[in-house]
Amino acid sequence: MPTNILMPALSPTMEKGNLSKWLKKEGDPIKSGDVIAEIETDKATMEYEAVDEGTLAKIVVPEGTHDVAVNAVIAVLAGEGEDVKAAASAKIATPKKEESGQPKSDAAKSGASSFETRPAAAPQDEGGRPQQAAPKPAPRPEEGAQAPVSKDEGPRVGANRIFSSPLARRLAKEAGIDLQRVLGSGPHGRVIARDIEDAKSGKGLRAPPAGAPGATTIAPAMSDDQIRSLYEDGSYELVPHDGMRRTIAQRLTAATNSMPTFYLTVDCDIGKLIAAREEINAAAPKDKDSKPAYKLSVNDFVIKALALALQRVPEANVSWTEAAMLRHKHSDVGVAVAMPNGLITPIIRNAETKSLSAISNEMRDLATR
Repeated sequence: MPTNILMPALSPTMEKGNLSKWLKKEGDPIKSGDVIAEIETDKATMEYEAVDEGTLAKIVVPEGTHDVAVNAVIAVLAGEGEDVKAAASAKIATPKKEESGQPKSDAAKSGASSFETRPAAAPQDEGGRPQQAAPKPAPRPEEGAQAPVSKDEGPRVGANRIFSSPLARRLAKEAGIDLQRVLGSGPHGRVIARDIEDAKSGKGLRAPPAGAPGATTIAPAMSDDQIRSLYEDGSYELVPHDGMRRTIAQRLTAATNSMPTFYLTVDCDIGKLIAAREEINAAAPKDKDSKPAYKLSVNDFVIKALALALQRVPEANVSWTEAAMLRHKHSDVGVAVAMPNGLITPIIRNAETKSLSAISNEMRDLATR
């Protein structure tokens, strides 16, 4: 018998939603996992993913319709071997109510549909999933509702599931991207649409398995002796780890590797810095060819400021080894410099002791070399 496609409950408190767009039309074949419609709530736009297979026999609620009640029939699906015209003309049965005579709870309604966040309409919710209500027992045959499906279903790597949204899987398939290599930035490492866009430009990809085409070898971690050899003897103080510090380091490393990371930024008014830079550059002595002895950039001020900040907060001016932290006496500041074939990081040693003009000339010399 035909299957009714119902308006899903996208949250435990949702009572109505807008059917913003149909992605399939009447007569189209439907496969399990196909995104068939977009449902809009007051918070986000979700994609409605089909569970059953068949043919979309009839669209009951046209796109653009507002305030469609949860659990209302929005379309009819003809199963395999069923007459599509007969299914389209069949009388639509409304979902039954509970024995108490009250409508089904929202938790029960939420089991009748599958959905995912649509990032394009609500980017702030792209990485999140709608709050899930209690699961509903399998619907009775006469209800004609679709059975619930796990929204995290996705490809597996061995016994480990790679969680991904339907939209991400669709974009990955269209772009020919292997989801197994995509680093997810959603909750619990879930692959979302933004990750696929990053993967298209080569960012956010795992290294291929060893032996696979394009596989690279990850450099081993440096030993304590190798780390200490990077610094002059006497330029640092050894601070042995206590149990708490070692545990904090382990937890932070695990969090960085396994959880989405975001960065905060702040806008700064550097009007006075720009004015000082122009004044200092104008006063720079010139040689016989009228070439100034130095020309400061904003970057030179940033290097000097960072060097002084590390002196004021020595707890931040440290390097990690397994045995102890190296608390440095001087501020060595690395500056990333782009090259045609990569990136290098020249280091301004003892930057806190150098003048702005010295930093500027040394930086220019290192970048040129």
